[in-house]
Amino acid sequence: MRLIKYTHACVRLEADGQSLVIDPGMWTEAEALDGVDHVLITHEHPDHLDVERLSAAVATNPALRIHAHADVAGKVKELGPALVPVATGDEFDAGGFPVRVVGGDHAEIYQGLPGIPNLGYVIDVGTAGGGLYHPGDAFFVPDLPVATLLVPTSAPWLKVSESLDFVRAVKPRRAYSIHDALLSERGAPIVDRWFEQKAETEYARIPPGRSVTFD
Repeated sequence: MRLIKYTHACVRLEADGQSLVIDPGMWTEAEALDGVDHVLITHEHPDHLDVERLSAAVATNPALRIHAHADVAGKVKELGPALVPVATGDEFDAGGFPVRVVGGDHAEIYQGLPGIPNLGYVIDVGTAGGGLYHPGDAFFVPDLPVATLLVPTSAPWLKVSESLDFVRAVKPRRAYSIHDALLSERGAPIVDRWFEQKAETEYARIPPGRSVTFD
């Protein structure tokens, strides 16, 4: 399985000739969507959902399907029937990748805000020990084995101790940083050191456009 990390919260999964993209937002590199037929969206915020880019992708590839919460489908009319509503507990196949939908709510930033749905996705990528988990903007711990965790490391709604507790609760074999565009070049290594010392798992930050492979 190959995991390609793009800027901020977007990743692309490739296995057995199939590909799947999660959360292509406003900072995502254009090539992330090349040749992709299925996209997963955790929630409506523009750093996770670039409507204009996805609309252009659908115009080029009418077979593209974008899986997201029904609230997103109701607000983003531009994507039309390409947007497929999904809900917590759903299981479906996304271009050869079995997906389970978990979670449900965006983490609170302040005084109950933003108060919107947020879906996490556990994807069976055929790796030993469990699936790959993208939580979006939340720290929901799924009742499913997770071998690879994509862990948010910077956001208005988190602090490092909460991210570390999240990793320890999920207990993955490995964790990779996501949601990290707000970190400066000088600040990122400081955050990384905390995860390397305290996450109790193999941890790494993948530079945008670079990839890792694992079994």
